[in-house]
Amino acid sequence: MTSPTPENIAFFRKYGYWLSPPLFTEMEIADLQSHHEQVVQGRYETDRPPLSRKPEPGHTSTLVQVNNAYWTDATIARVVLNERIGRIATNLAGTSGMRLWHDQLLYKPAQSGEDGHIGWHQDAGYWACVDQVEYAVTAWVAVDEVNEENGCMEVVPGSHTWGFVKENHFHEKNLEDQSRRIEAATGKPFETTCCVLPAGGVSFHRSWTMHGSRSNRSHQPRRSIAIHMIPDGARYVAGQGDGHSSNTLLQPQDGDPYAGPYFPVLYRRDEPLANIWATAE
Repeated sequence: MTSPTPENIAFFRKYGYWLSPPLFTEMEIADLQSHHEQVVQGRYETDRPPLSRKPEPGHTSTLVQVNNAYWTDATIARVVLNERIGRIATNLAGTSGMRLWHDQLLYKPAQSGEDGHIGWHQDAGYWACVDQVEYAVTAWVAVDEVNEENGCMEVVPGSHTWGFVKENHFHEKNLEDQSRRIEAATGKPFETTCCVLPAGGVSFHRSWTMHGSRSNRSHQPRRSIAIHMIPDGARYVAGQGDGHSSNTLLQPQDGDPYAGPYFPVLYRRDEPLANIWATAE
């Protein structure tokens, strides 16, 4: 599959998310699972460390988050820089193309309890330094089968129309209290939908869509990779979310485009990928 149908696009724009069919083969997923584990353990085949990670290698009893994991491993890079994912995100958002903003490799340990919670948040709340942020899209790749038992991602359908919700916190652990605060702040019911996916399945959501996940109650880790994308042509907005780690790569001035090797193009309409990479844009 390379393009969502008009019905898929309409669903995404109405509800702020969409679940694709599996985009990777069983062999590709088996390879990805092995390399995902190596990165979690701190074994980097490229000898290049990620941009950041929490906690440090050797600590897997709590949620592990690795940013720009694609630097560390060629198999991870083939997933993160996948043209099909860029094409789908471009069609869903209605942009001319998509660049990588950054990736996040996530490891939720078995029997994680509250330590495995990911608080309800909107990606755009952390990305105010990007103009056109309303067109940014995240593709969430299920490295394992994900369901309610192992803490699949949950989204709040239609929440991309709420604007910025101040009770936005990735690291919140008390999800029930947080959801009540969000209801009080928005005056809207907080009702989530579980993004149940097979291994190799991919969910797509808008940057303003509220989402998070609960604990992993199973006896196996839950592994995933989030691919965060911004529109090709997006520019830096000074004074808004300047502390985001991606800005440490570009060190931009107000109005500078996000471009170059740190923000590679995943897909542009009507332009072969070989041409895109040849220009190093």
